Amino acid sequence: MNQPAIFEKVQPSEDDFAGIVNESEQMVYNTALIIVQNEEDAEDVTQEVFLKVYEGLKSFRNESSLSTWIYRITITTALDFEKQKKRQKRGGLMQRVFGYAEAVEKPDFFHPGVALDKKEDAAVLFMALKKLPEKQRTAFLLHKIEGLTNKEIAAIMETSLLAVESLQVRAKNNLRTHLKEYYKKHFS
Repeated sequence: MNQPAIFEKVQPSEDDFAGIVNESEQMVYNTALIIVQNEEDAEDVTQEVFLKVYEGLKSFRNESSLSTWIYRITITTALDFEKQKKRQKRGGLMQRVFGYAEAVEKPDFFHPGVALDKKEDAAVLFMALKKLPEKQRTAFLLHKIEGLTNKEIAAIMETSLLAVESLQVRAKNNLRTHLKEYYKKHFS
């Protein structure tokens, strides 16, 4: 990761907070957006992330880089937000008891990394990504969308390099399966 100067400080303080927000706001928003797939939700997650960063600056122990720590907070917050939203959607007892299948919504957002002429293809991909297990989706998105190396992803996910590589292979295989089903349904 090419780290901005603010991330090179040994121990950031609350006084550094404005610089931290300035340097990492776009990264936090983009990462949240690829997970929650809704612009308003990504903005909410971004705000929550920076509240957690501010509150956690005093306890930041430099066991990882500041940007890795912020990525971890972003991913955890976005995934928690997504789970909470799913629980709210499921709602009533009857649905939980009888296990009605939840439809996967087609995402309606613009990610800065996706060209406008590829928006429909991106929507299909993001729908398939929603079906992946969290760890596979996280590893895949951090690598393919955020452009992070496997080593950086391993640090963010607090796992081994081999585990990250395995997660990405499984994610690709699962995506291939999901996308093949989609294209069979829609283009056969």
